[in-house]
Amino acid sequence: MRNASRLFMRIAAIFIVAFFSFPLAAQNSAEDIKFSIERSRGTVYTVLGKVSSATGLMFIYDSQIIDNEKSIKLPAGEYSLTEVIRKISGNENLKIRVTGKHALIYAPQLEKEIEIIPSADTLSKEKFFAIEGTLIDRISEEPVVFGSVNIPGLPIGIVTNQEGAFRLILPDSLQNSTIRFSHIGYESREVTASLITSGSVTIFMEQKIIPLQEVIVRAVDPVSTIKEMLRKKVQNYPADPSYITAFYREGVEYKNNLCLSEAVMKIYKTGVLASSNSEQVKLLKMRRMTNIDQEDTLVARIRSSVNASLLLDVVKNPTDFLTPESMNQYNFTHSDITEIDGRRVYVFSFEQNELVLEPLFKGELYVDADNLALLKAKFEIHPDHIRKSAENLIVKRSRSHSVTPIQVVYEVSYRNTGGMYFINHVRGDLTFRVKKSGRLFASELHAWFEMVNCKVETENVRKFPSDERFATRDIFSQTSFEYDPHFWRSFNVILPERELRDLVNSYNFSGR
Repeated sequence: MRNASRLFMRIAAIFIVAFFSFPLAAQNSAEDIKFSIERSRGTVYTVLGKVSSATGLMFIYDSQIIDNEKSIKLPAGEYSLTEVIRKISGNENLKIRVTGKHALIYAPQLEKEIEIIPSADTLSKEKFFAIEGTLIDRISEEPVVFGSVNIPGLPIGIVTNQEGAFRLILPDSLQNSTIRFSHIGYESREVTASLITSGSVTIFMEQKIIPLQEVIVRAVDPVSTIKEMLRKKVQNYPADPSYITAFYREGVEYKNNLCLSEAVMKIYKTGVLASSNSEQVKLLKMRRMTNIDQEDTLVARIRSSVNASLLLDVVKNPTDFLTPESMNQYNFTHSDITEIDGRRVYVFSFEQNELVLEPLFKGELYVDADNLALLKAKFEIHPDHIRKSAENLIVKRSRSHSVTPIQVVYEVSYRNTGGMYFINHVRGDLTFRVKKSGRLFASELHAWFEMVNCKVETENVRKFPSDERFATRDIFSQTSFEYDPHFWRSFNVILPERELRDLVNSYNFSGR
């Protein structure tokens, strides 16, 4: 068996109209800002763009209180900022708060504060505030999936879900901090936290376009660059152990049935050169929901999913496309140049060699052009050979059902914290076709797992006592736990997608 097969067995089963960039300054009254504008007509989004150009302000607002697609007419004239915003929106109750070159449009009733219930994980009664919203591509209006939301220089952050939605909970002491929104291929946005605590905000992200000529001029050899990246990993990734507080979620969906498990865990993360077997997990809290009858003829579970999340650290646990002696099984191309946080990023595409007939991978690697750190890897079992991987993906088959893998996709990203790159987010999505004996039609079964690094600690890191460790190879959905009705508290989590959230709200979480 080649490395890919072994990997299968181990992994298994705020709206901002941004036209200018200015430094932040003291707060100004919206009534003091006067400007003239020509007669305008179009959508709210279009007219606000003209106001932004006239004032030099970047607008931030909750997309639920302003309809971007509404068609309006704005007469020419001189306006105050408050006056024009209320005229454009048709809402006389809206208020505007200006800080530097950012203007927050909000409804007063949306201002809020989160107070956390004291518990074992909060030594005193603390106050927290939440930043919630969605990252959206400004041109396509598609969600920016797995975008990073964090505070530059601090080891705290979260990622957006597959709808681009996020929620970041922070202590009151960070009200005046700067929140950075970033994603590979987009210009990063930085906004003062106190501006965006009123309601749910939508951040429109601008794609960073690299001229084709520059891509050609800067073309590099992917294989030699990847090998150099591997040699430099001791410079880019921590050699010493650290603690990572992570949010973990896994689920199985089949015929509108759901088995969902969520947890907050602390990970003893060993250095980049240490064995993955030396890493430890301590379960802090957990909850589970299911509407699947245990007597159903088909009950699917994900095996060793927590262990798979640890193994997906491909810098520490390189699979064949990151192993020099087996890279000849792949064809590599330098397919693009992009950016993140103002740094150039090489994009290398890879696909298994056409002469290799066993199931391997295809995907993309994103490598920092300056320090050669791997920032992200997206890969899947090659679609042409995925059926051959069934024996490694399906551990125990149902006698009454045939189960065929149709897509298996993985993604892993890294975040720079204090000059070193730590694992940021991992996700695995496995889709199968399930057909019951004697039935004409088949159904899809979707299993997934994901983990996000919410906090990094590098001081006083010690191994966990043996009685506090979670067995990562166990079936996580079958883990016994004491249910905590105040599960979230001050922990940051990946928000569930709307469809999943609606389903979750239909059932009660329970524990044992």
